[in-house]
Amino acid sequence: MNITEVLPNITYRCRWVWYRNLIVWTKFYKSSLVANIGEPILYLVALGYGFAPLIPDVNGMSYMQFIASGLISYAAMNAASYECTFGAYARMVAQKTYDAIISTPVDIDEVVAGEVLFATTKAVFSSLAMIIVLFLFKLIPSPTAILVPFVILLTGFAFASMAMLFTSFSQSWDFFSYYFTLLIAPLFFLSGIFFPLSTLPEWVSTVAWFTPLYHSTELVRGLVMGELKPGMVENVLWLIVFGMLTFMYAVVRIRKRIIV
Repeated sequence: MNITEVLPNITYRCRWVWYRNLIVWTKFYKSSLVANIGEPILYLVALGYGFAPLIPDVNGMSYMQFIASGLISYAAMNAASYECTFGAYARMVAQKTYDAIISTPVDIDEVVAGEVLFATTKAVFSSLAMIIVLFLFKLIPSPTAILVPFVILLTGFAFASMAMLFTSFSQSWDFFSYYFTLLIAPLFFLSGIFFPLSTLPEWVSTVAWFTPLYHSTELVRGLVMGELKPGMVENVLWLIVFGMLTFMYAVVRIRKRIIV
């Protein structure tokens, strides 16, 4: 495999795939947003109010503030993951949307790019809705939180690309059970959303460092609380590298699957 087979061939035409998905989404965006942020809000209310009286503070912040910032990242992961698994698989296999699109000047690389771009957009919408909820709960104390959407762009891109890569291997709807049970669920609990990673064995913390949700959570929490640290540069770079690598591999995989 040479370098030209790995690098995606993407032009401005990918925006039409993004626009097509956006038009469809606007027909049911309310239910979509409720689904994407309903679970994070449930965790915030149930665990936040449930454990807050038992845990006075975590790293200098209230337990509600600690988990609230992490749930912003979770909302982004949720939206991007579902869009590029069940949504993308439906368009690729069940509806044959990909086949229809590539019969136009848009090629398969641009289809994948458009899918990832739209999933990233959904991640931003879901996280913004979550931020509004947290603001109403008075859980966003710092003005630096205005930078959170930029972190969510990287988070959405990373998880959309990873989900798209997994979808490229899927042969049935049931295949996604592996993705959400064996990958997304552990990430949810072991990325520092509900407790500091310092409470876990060192090897678990090391593994968690390589996951995009950990870096997103660190960035969002720092911005929400106004705690800017040098390590944030490392967090940003890892999200970019992870997203780019999984995106390029997803393009190669989908290209081979669609174009026989």
